[in-house]
Amino acid sequence: MTVRELLKYGEKLAIDHNKEGSAIKLLLMHFLEKESYELIMNMDKAVNETLAAKYKEGVSLYVIENIPVQHIIGFEHFYGYQFIVGPEVLIPRFETEELVAKVLSCYDEYFHKELVDVVDVGTGSGAIAITLSLEEEMMNVDATDISEEALKVAKENAKNLNAKVNFLSGDMLEPLIESGKKYDILVSNPPYIPEEEYVESLVKDNEPHLALFGGNDGMVFYEKILKNAHHILKPKSMIAFEHGWNQKEKMEVLIKKYFPKSKYEIIKDMNGKDRITIIYN
Repeated sequence: MTVRELLKYGEKLAIDHNKEGSAIKLLLMHFLEKESYELIMNMDKAVNETLAAKYKEGVSLYVIENIPVQHIIGFEHFYGYQFIVGPEVLIPRFETEELVAKVLSCYDEYFHKELVDVVDVGTGSGAIAITLSLEEEMMNVDATDISEEALKVAKENAKNLNAKVNFLSGDMLEPLIESGKKYDILVSNPPYIPEEEYVESLVKDNEPHLALFGGNDGMVFYEKILKNAHHILKPKSMIAFEHGWNQKEKMEVLIKKYFPKSKYEIIKDMNGKDRITIIYN
């Protein structure tokens, strides 16, 4: 079969099963080890049977078995870096790239390129912590997670990307409070989906529920962090959250409860939805 025929084969199967056709191209690129432009230039080139069989198996896993493409190929790109992902961690999303970009720009404005201590709470794959460390050399970055499996993935990503991040095992802020260390910046993308909210099966069946659901209203972990953040923050500090598009009002209630004197801003994402909150202390 040619590259064109394999692509059509996968796309038809995806359409027949109400799956995204764009994922098929990613699979073909992965198994043929080609970039997008190389596929276009070689559409009528024959593919050997072994590679074609591996690609078809990957398509079947995605379309029939409902396995995320990122789990099949073993990685996801985030902020220009390649991160290992698997069932142990949440697959990094584009919205979280916006959180990282906002933290970097706010750091420039608020801390003026000073050396700062940063902690990423609930790091998962390590995408946020590692990216901040790689993008800003003046950030000393720590990261926490309650999942030992997730920390193993995060440490592997840090090693592969040559990032200097100190990982701590424990529930949210607990290991940080125990250490007694104080931070300039706290960043977190905690689980924020309400328990009863509909989640597509591709996500619900394959990504850790520990990293998805945030209690009845999705705000459990935000309150847990804000309630105890004063134990780990320096007098001049910043908190940055990613949250659900419809959680603005609930976030404001928590900020006024635990940081009544602090200024804050809630920022819309690329789709015009409330997605990021920055608190300035």
